[in-house]
Amino acid sequence: MQSTPTSPSSSATPSVEMPLLSEPVSADSGSVEDLEAALQYRFANRELLVLALTHSSISHERSSIIHDPEASEPQRVDNERLEFLGDSIVGMVAAEAVYRRYPGLPEGDLTRLRGSLVSRRHLAEVAQGLDLGRYLLLGRGEERSGGRTKTALLANAMEAVIGALYLDAGLEAVRRLIEDRAIAPVVATLHAQLSVGGGMGDFKSALQEILQSQKRGQPVYRTTGESGPDHRKRFFVEVRAGAEALAEGEGRTRKHAEQDAARRAIEKLNVAEQAE
Repeated sequence: MQSTPTSPSSSATPSVEMPLLSEPVSADSGSVEDLEAALQYRFANRELLVLALTHSSISHERSSIIHDPEASEPQRVDNERLEFLGDSIVGMVAAEAVYRRYPGLPEGDLTRLRGSLVSRRHLAEVAQGLDLGRYLLLGRGEERSGGRTKTALLANAMEAVIGALYLDAGLEAVRRLIEDRAIAPVVATLHAQLSVGGGMGDFKSALQEILQSQKRGQPVYRTTGESGPDHRKRFFVEVRAGAEALAEGEGRTRKHAEQDAARRAIEKLNVAEQAE
């Protein structure tokens, strides 16, 4: 992983974002102002945020190549360079967070924790929490193939937004975003999974093992509701152990909602165990 610079540089700001300001931000009219509200930050250079939302498919389809006379190669107007920067930043912030939180953990466990926090699946879930897919600029082909809900595309866009925020506001602002959205909600549960075994981030398997160790049987998941139009559907799922309702979760798919319910159930069980 590349080292992360300690402060933003104005010279690092891309010189190719301006033509995109006339583009619609998304198919269902999400505005950058709405996304800024979700991020709780107003960009000084909003073109950086628009660039972070611009997938390479729109550049390929529209052949929007801008030639920089000082560059050896033409530059494409997309978020891939910001994604590269954001990847380095989120890895560094996650590594520091687990290092400081768990001073007794050996290197191998720290690596597993960091890996779960920066995984494609987890970053895509963070992006879903911001409704990031709504704001993406996609080419027609990517739009038709469901690009707004693709795990890899959402994770990449999340990294690009992190890179854009770093360039616009600096490391402390981006650390707060990563901590609030990607680390604090899940790190305690992921840490608990280290002693359970299995795949970290697979909360359903972890909950099953916890309940079995407590001789409480198998967890049972039940869909309790759904809301929203088809392209922005949210599912609600309850998980039970016998007659006891442990927790309810939500997500863009039933699978995501079940994982969220399992995560919340593990957190509840951990709190109860600590209180005893």
